[in-house]
Amino acid sequence: MADERAAPWMRGSSFRMTQEEDQMPPKNNPLKLNGLQLRTLALLQELARHPETAKRDDASGDVAITGIPMGHGDHLHVGSLVVSARYASGFSNPAVWTALARKGLAKPGYPSAMTLTAAGAAYATGLTEKLAQPSDH
Repeated sequence: MADERAAPWMRGSSFRMTQEEDQMPPKNNPLKLNGLQLRTLALLQELARHPETAKRDDASGDVAITGIPMGHGDHLHVGSLVVSARYASGFSNPAVWTALARKGLAKPGYPSAMTLTAAGAAYATGLTEKLAQPSDH
């Protein structure tokens, strides 16, 4: 069961990521993104799926993120999912945006503009299901 694998401080919570999963990027990570970069990209990809928080350019495949959610308490809502606030710290970290832009996954422009390239929107992070759970409120 997921609760048995979860770190002791997370058992019974809606955030079911073991400490090992939190630290280890997926094995298939050709651009060698670190954990914070992968988590941020996975959350941006979730935001990009929703017209309320993103606008897609059909010609290029790029997705402009129009709204970054604000946390409340220990979590925030990303699309229809709820995510631990600590997993979303990359939203406010300029170094993450610089790295994603350097690797061609985002366009430069942070903090005034946040745009995922088509490659960034399609990059397989393998983390979305691990980072988020459906919202109960």
